[in-house]
Amino acid sequence: MGVLGLSYAAVPLYKIFCRATGYGGTTQNGLDSDSATRQRANEAVLGARQLCVQFNADTAGTMPWKFQPQCRKMYVVPGETALAFFTAENTTGNAEVGVSTYNVTPFKAGVYFHKIQCFCFEEQVLGPGEKVDMPVFFFIDPSFLDDPHMKNVNQIILSYTMHRSRS
Repeated sequence: MGVLGLSYAAVPLYKIFCRATGYGGTTQNGLDSDSATRQRANEAVLGARQLCVQFNADTAGTMPWKFQPQCRKMYVVPGETALAFFTAENTTGNAEVGVSTYNVTPFKAGVYFHKIQCFCFEEQVLGPGEKVDMPVFFFIDPSFLDDPHMKNVNQIILSYTMHRSRS
């Protein structure tokens, strides 16, 4: 019984572990963070090095949508909030439901990447031929600059994959 219980708890526990540690490129959610973290989102570190944030978008094999970032990269300073947009277009003659997953590379930078607003894990319903712009509002925690493991990291890639949802 104990093993069966642990097997059911494994996925939620793994998600909690990934969010807490940034393991596997899991980003942090700025809204769930403490007030000190939210405050750091508005405190760009003056004179700090800029980081290049690149955006990638893919569709799973069964997803009949066009999905792409509106810009391929932007430069940000840790602590500075930034807004990026992705565009999804339903290329079919039927309504389709999609949901996206994401990751950040290098994986070790995921713990510093805070999303304030994101379309990920939310079902997107697009009618035939419909096109929509989806925002991602984010910042990189200024403590990124204090981590010796981030010394040589100058580029972060935020990658999304859009999947067809069964809903």
